[in-house]
Amino acid sequence: MGVRLMVVDDHRLLAEALASALKLRGHRVLAAAAPAAGAAELVISRAPEVCLLGTSAPAEPGTFDPVVRIKKERPQVAVVVLGPVPSPRGIAAAFAAGASGYVRHDERIEGVERALMKARAGEAAVAPALLQGAFSELLNPAAQPDDEGQRLLQMLTPREVEVLVRVADGEDTRLIAAGMGIAPSTARTHVQRVLMKLGVGSRLEAAALAARTGLLDRAGPVGGEQPSASQEQE
Repeated sequence: MGVRLMVVDDHRLLAEALASALKLRGHRVLAAAAPAAGAAELVISRAPEVCLLGTSAPAEPGTFDPVVRIKKERPQVAVVVLGPVPSPRGIAAAFAAGASGYVRHDERIEGVERALMKARAGEAAVAPALLQGAFSELLNPAAQPDDEGQRLLQMLTPREVEVLVRVADGEDTRLIAAGMGIAPSTARTHVQRVLMKLGVGSRLEAAALAARTGLLDRAGPVGGEQPSASQEQE
């Protein structure tokens, strides 16, 4: 028996082509729409058996917020993510949000159909190799070379890391200078270098980026020995 499903993808033409192919194979496609602010609401209101949700950036923060909402409002709806060749982080994020499966964009229509059927049956619809990679990411997150927090941390000197931690704590230039025992002009220079290296335009953006990537957790507590006069010019 065909699956009652919805196709939601970033690329409308892809969504419509996939919907047409699935209709030809006997499935009932309720809608094919590009994801926007109302994508989750559309799925919740139509309540299909399976939602095939496309994404072009599975590792980006917030990508799977619609999945979280769909599963909260309609837990009986199985969500299968349709995306690019993923990093383990993307697979892990999809399943953590409540997805039942992950299918690559370049998968043949037969593979997509199998994933839909498995998801409707309550099974995990994902290739074993992708699932193994996801478990590896969950068990050893710090070992992954694409860890953004670690990458950013390596860009900063120890002094700049301390400055960033103090910025995240809400300290202004005067407090940073006093806490580190350096001149305000030196503290201001350090702050400017931190913003430049992180590619942000304000202290607030720097603090938000550091918190989101886990950089602050890796940095540890600030403080330590007071610098000498020569160190003040760093």
